[in-house]
Amino acid sequence: MLPRSVEIIAEHVLKQLEASPRESRPLFVALQGPQGSGKSYTTNLLRDYLTAAPQSLRVAVLSIDDLYLTHDGLVALAQSGNPLWRGRGQPGTHDVELGVQVLSKLKEGREEVELPRFEKSLFDGEGDRLPRDGTGPIVKPPVDVVLLEGWGAGFYPISGEELEMRWNGDWREERVRLGLADTELGTMGHVIAINESLKEYVKLWQFFDVFVQLVPAPTEASPYAVIYKWRLEQEHNMKATNGGKGMTDEAVKKFVDRYIPGYVFFGDGVTDGVVGTLEGADESLTKPPSWTGRGLRLIIAPDRSVVGMEHF
Repeated sequence: MLPRSVEIIAEHVLKQLEASPRESRPLFVALQGPQGSGKSYTTNLLRDYLTAAPQSLRVAVLSIDDLYLTHDGLVALAQSGNPLWRGRGQPGTHDVELGVQVLSKLKEGREEVELPRFEKSLFDGEGDRLPRDGTGPIVKPPVDVVLLEGWGAGFYPISGEELEMRWNGDWREERVRLGLADTELGTMGHVIAINESLKEYVKLWQFFDVFVQLVPAPTEASPYAVIYKWRLEQEHNMKATNGGKGMTDEAVKKFVDRYIPGYVFFGDGVTDGVVGTLEGADESLTKPPSWTGRGLRLIIAPDRSVVGMEHF
């Protein structure tokens, strides 16, 4: 039996697919959610459902994690002095041009495409991108649906004025609520560098027709507090099956800490696109997101059950 979340998402995707001219396929669908919310699990179940009868659709799945820079690229970035780039995940740690190349080929549908893969276990957990030598997943055209899942999918840059306002407002409040250390998460200048990197990511977001977002149900505490619980559960479950290999609880806390600025500064781009006015921005950064009017937001309880739904 499918989880209710997958049923709702599948219904939304099929409805959007039906409304799209067949000649415009594939339908590009992005799925975003916090660490531990079940993005990969949900995406895989959605793929299985869409490819099975009676739908029998041809579906390609890509994780934004597979677009990470090579190990050498990540090491160089980590040595830049920005603490937010000391590990994978933040805008700036992905090869955007590789993503554009792969999505372009999937959209054109003229040739088979080998999807990139990033192996997180290499270099003692620092990870590296595997070679595209024919041993990775091969997608043969035609394709009906392309699914991209990832934490920062749909995040947009914001104006300098907006960034400064959030730094002194929402971010200051969250640092207190969650016990976040400035020494670990850097200065406003470090957040500005992430903001600059995000401008390139809009090239990826422009491919997407439909957007699905998983968000925690609101609570009296920080809206991000449950993310620590989810990610810790995820780590404990993994360690229970692999002989205890994985992060300590303290390491999980620090891991999630680095992602919190992304939610505070850039997360509402999924709905609003760019907030404020970016100086010298090209036309792509002044338009609303390409999925506007075809977005679906599922509000999920701490047990990951669906407790609400919104369209945007």
